[in-house]
Amino acid sequence: MSQARGFLACLLDGKAGRMAHLPMTIREMRRRGWNELDFVYVCGDAYVDHPSFGCALITRLLEANGYKVGIISQPDWRNPESIAVLGEPRLAFLVSAGNMDSMVNHYTVAKKRRKTDAYSPGGKVGLRPDHACVVYGNLIRRTFKHTPIVLGGIEASLRRLAHYDYWSDSLKRSILLDSGADLISYGMGEKSIVQIADALAAGLSISDLTFIPGTVYRCRSIEHVYKPVALPSFESMQADKLDYARSFKLQTDNLNPYDGHPLIEEYPHGVFVVQNPPSEPLTTEEFDAVYELSFERTWHPRYDKAGGVPALAEVKFSLTSNRGCLGDCAFCALNYHQGRIIQARSHKSLIAEARSMIDDPEFKGYIHDVGGPTANFRIPACEKQLHHGPCPNKRCLSPTPCRSLRVTHKDYVKLLRKLRALPGVKKVFVRSGIRFDYALLDPDPTFMRELVEHHVSGQLRVAPEHISDEVLRVMGKPGRAVYDRFVDEFKRLCKEVGKEQYVLPYLMSSHPGSTLKEAVELAEYCRDLGFNPEQVQDFYPTPATVSTCIYYTGVDPRTMQPVYVPKSPHEKALQRALIQYRNPKNRDLVREALQRAGREDLIGYDKHCLVRPK
Repeated sequence: MSQARGFLACLLDGKAGRMAHLPMTIREMRRRGWNELDFVYVCGDAYVDHPSFGCALITRLLEANGYKVGIISQPDWRNPESIAVLGEPRLAFLVSAGNMDSMVNHYTVAKKRRKTDAYSPGGKVGLRPDHACVVYGNLIRRTFKHTPIVLGGIEASLRRLAHYDYWSDSLKRSILLDSGADLISYGMGEKSIVQIADALAAGLSISDLTFIPGTVYRCRSIEHVYKPVALPSFESMQADKLDYARSFKLQTDNLNPYDGHPLIEEYPHGVFVVQNPPSEPLTTEEFDAVYELSFERTWHPRYDKAGGVPALAEVKFSLTSNRGCLGDCAFCALNYHQGRIIQARSHKSLIAEARSMIDDPEFKGYIHDVGGPTANFRIPACEKQLHHGPCPNKRCLSPTPCRSLRVTHKDYVKLLRKLRALPGVKKVFVRSGIRFDYALLDPDPTFMRELVEHHVSGQLRVAPEHISDEVLRVMGKPGRAVYDRFVDEFKRLCKEVGKEQYVLPYLMSSHPGSTLKEAVELAEYCRDLGFNPEQVQDFYPTPATVSTCIYYTGVDPRTMQPVYVPKSPHEKALQRALIQYRNPKNRDLVREALQRAGREDLIGYDKHCLVRPK
């Protein structure tokens, strides 16, 4: 058994000796000569052995560190025997809801059941429970009374402390308490999961693992916690929503891996939940090593008859080049999950992965994406972040760019050029989205020109989200003038290179700060642009975002100032209908919205009107 010899050294040692997919049955275990597993990974997704799937990333990482790992994918949560098909693991059960929060996976923002599940075989729905981590954790605990349980993945990460749950419209406890688990590995989890594994293999009890960065644990005494920050207690947050806003501000202030403090959240009956500071970001060498592990890059053969797992199609021929996001949008949980420090893979690693794609018989010559949370972030925001982390009370890009912000696309342009030049590659697209305000800040126009000339497939998707400066301020997005300037520059470059291409904006309705007045402004913008959006995203209050905190409390936790929140389903329908005012089904809603907003001037027959009189 390999013990802790350094994260990178273990990975490099473990690159050889891979045997197909990890076992999902006793028979597959026996084929490897295994009688017992060190870890059993229980996942709400179908098992796809590709680095874009958290289950594959963590299990291959443990395998590279010498551990025997098996996978129970989408167990029948109504049958206790489904959790015991691989026996009791020697060290721990690892539990994840999958690549998405199970509630977001199941329900639209209108709380209606989705009709497909891209992470299940054949897109079939109903193969995982609501609140999957809680259900799986309790199922394991009823079957195996004393085996350690470690939660991970996006659902556990974003619910690691008390959080607002949109689907029940209530404040919920830390998922650690409701699931019966012992530990949470939050964030991306590579470093913390190896430390957990090595500590358990060395004979430490799961209750002794109070020292690992990137973890959350429970205890009854906090005397051992060094320089803690006490959050408002769960009872006080239940009694006063503003205490939840204060708690969320403290949480976001302590997301720095270099100087963040442990956070303590008190519950009734003398129980404390303690969050350690985040794990340090991966170095380029570590990032490369993780993505160069021996993945099969496809789903487990048991899913062949169902036609495979649809989610793989979106990522099979895409490259993850970076992680983290310095954008810090209020409605996004990336800051809470991946952090604001940009981490990037080397050109060598990405070129090697691209070559392996080219060798795939299904590859048609198109690399679908080269990016991450934001495609054009390849370097940390400033030198300070490399040693001290991001500033707790400043944002790098909004409302105005920080004077210390480094802006360059030189490395990204070089990478894209190398990928375009590979034999067998016809086109390299950038589809994960670019931060347009960051692109405009670059004094070198090369990236914008090459983006337009080589990397757009007719339409470039960007996310202004709204056009009201007041709403954009709450969102943490740049003002409308910045987006307009980007569109003008994009059009100019398209004309210069002789291509007919368009910017396709993502727009969001009903975000905190948006009244009917701002929704009408957005509708007028769509009218003037000649843009008829087929789909509009209502704001979705998912756990662990600033916007969700505003939605629940009515105040912005960054300032503690009140913010208007559209909450009723009818008002949300009015705001959404305004953006899609051309849809005949929305005419009555559009008229009502305009009358409520005092904008009857937009009801009529002139070209500036949005809808005709009834």
